Amino acid sequence: MNTILIPAVIQNDRTGQVLMVGYMNDEALIRTKNTGWVWFWSRSKKRLWKKGESSGNCLRVTSIYRDCDDDAYLIRVNPVGPTCHSGNISCFYRKENI
Repeated sequence: MNTILIPAVIQNDRTGQVLMVGYMNDEALIRTKNTGWVWFWSRSKKRLWKKGESSGNCLRVTSIYRDCDDDAYLIRVNPVGPTCHSGNISCFYRKENI
């Protein structure tokens, strides 16, 4: 199966904080729109997965935007629990030195 994947930036609707980046195919986008919860295509598992399906830390969609080149999504959400598998609110918690 040849799956075209588009990056999806997940942002907290209330705070504006970027929570994570995942990849979606057409089926993940359709399921996200139909259910109101964020779904991704797992590159490692090679299947659709609902964010939080095992942890319960799901992402409720408030809006979806597509960028001007049609090659990325911005999905604004109300998170239920921490987003990162490490237990952090955001996956972007490790600051690089510049």
